[in-house]
Amino acid sequence: MPVLVAGGVATVAGVGMGLRKINNDNLPKVAVMTAAFFTASFIHVNVGPSTVHLMLNGLIGLMMGWVAFPIVLIGLLIQALLFQYGGLTTLGVNTLNVAGPAVLFGFIFHKSIYSVKFWPSTLSSFATGFLAIALTAFMVFVALILTDPVKYKVSAYTILVSHVPVMFIEGFVALLCVRFLRKVKPELLKDPLGFKG
Repeated sequence: MPVLVAGGVATVAGVGMGLRKINNDNLPKVAVMTAAFFTASFIHVNVGPSTVHLMLNGLIGLMMGWVAFPIVLIGLLIQALLFQYGGLTTLGVNTLNVAGPAVLFGFIFHKSIYSVKFWPSTLSSFATGFLAIALTAFMVFVALILTDPVKYKVSAYTILVSHVPVMFIEGFVALLCVRFLRKVKPELLKDPLGFKG
């Protein structure tokens, strides 16, 4: 219960920050990123007692800032209601585990992806996707261990190990998407919602 309550409270705060940044002008962008998150995270691959899937949370953090919280919340809520993925009682902590790293690394790297030098931009783009998944897996690990270190020990370590390939995949996806957007629609990356004003 303490883990669920703490996750829920943090998520409410994050969603509140994100909702303040949504208006009629950026609503289509929010809708597209919500659909992208829902679709990417819908495809689950079973690994032992757990599952792994893409999340795109690093890319969402780069493009959306604090709005990552409402995006992730809506995506997870729809999955829970329609397909029984995740569940309603864990919605708060699950949202925090995915959206928290998105906001953190989106904030850290959102300026450096625009470096005119190849390597700083490339490494920053890759690191955003890679580290967002790494921190998400670690936060899930911590949540499980704090809930019941005996019952969930195997699941917690399985989640950490099984997400290593996903970290690299997400890093390359973020890198390719940032490269593409810099060429065709750079304004989508220049001012992530919630990091300014």
